[in-house]
Amino acid sequence: MKISDLQTPALLIEEEVLDRNIAEMAAALPGERLRPHVKAHKCTSLAKRLAAAGHSGFTCATIRECEGMAAAGLGTDLLLANEVLDTRRLGALVADGARITVAVDSPETIQAAVDGGVDEVVIDVNVGLPRCGIAPTQAGRLAELARSQGLNVRGVMGYEGHVVGLVDGAERAAKCKASMELLLAAHADVGGDLISAGGTGTYAINTWANEIQAGSYALMDTAYGQLGLPFGQALFVLATVISSSQDWSVGDAGLKAFGMDHGKPALPGSDVWFCSDEHVTFAPPRPVGDRVRLIPAHVDPTMAYHERAYLVRGDEVVETWPIDLRGW
Repeated sequence: MKISDLQTPALLIEEEVLDRNIAEMAAALPGERLRPHVKAHKCTSLAKRLAAAGHSGFTCATIRECEGMAAAGLGTDLLLANEVLDTRRLGALVADGARITVAVDSPETIQAAVDGGVDEVVIDVNVGLPRCGIAPTQAGRLAELARSQGLNVRGVMGYEGHVVGLVDGAERAAKCKASMELLLAAHADVGGDLISAGGTGTYAINTWANEIQAGSYALMDTAYGQLGLPFGQALFVLATVISSSQDWSVGDAGLKAFGMDHGKPALPGSDVWFCSDEHVTFAPPRPVGDRVRLIPAHVDPTMAYHERAYLVRGDEVVETWPIDLRGW
């Protein structure tokens, strides 16, 4: 199948760029130093390429991701880096032989792990992002509670999500250090082997964590593309020009094809004006029927909007990859 045969909008993944990105990260963070985050792509076919590069543990954001990874034979060491108040589905995976670790930040999430049959946890620590995580000074006490309930506390995790996208490198480095000092202080009280943190924007500067949870590096987007990282743009949304006027053109990929929380998609050589539900308007105009490759601003939700991605090499479609970890 040729790219020209595809119905649009369609997700394209450039195989050569993807493989370069995977190799670049594997050289920087080999083996267990990287725990790739599958929320960035939600695709077990892509995850298998990461496993082939030497990464045996993975980070998940949802129970569905854990289930899909285990079903694909990738359940050797899965960290659900999220709080869950009903872990019965996770417990079923454990009973079937998968290794599942879940993040906890409260007595309630500890009890949920116990009730659902998950016996390994990490203490989720708030390192500056106002989201999940217990205060660093309370982490040791929570770990004691977890151990008293018979749980294995593997260590700590903390996500410097407020830092990973900062464009100024010096600011990113300084704020990453401040966040990780909080995490290390918590780890001193909690113990365990894992200090899990980081993302694509801090993978090279976060030397405090002993495993990094980067995921977006494999495909990239315009937000991370501003940071000067050594990863190429592998992901594109293919659209067809369906209407043109004297001053602009309209493609058939809109709000329902792109994650827009980090801004509009980009089209090299053009100015993207705005997106509607099923349309993207840009200038200068192009002929009706032209195909254009747009770059999403945020890879993670963009992937989740699509049912499949097409791995391409030149003009050829090499493989069709289901986005099989979508949903909850």
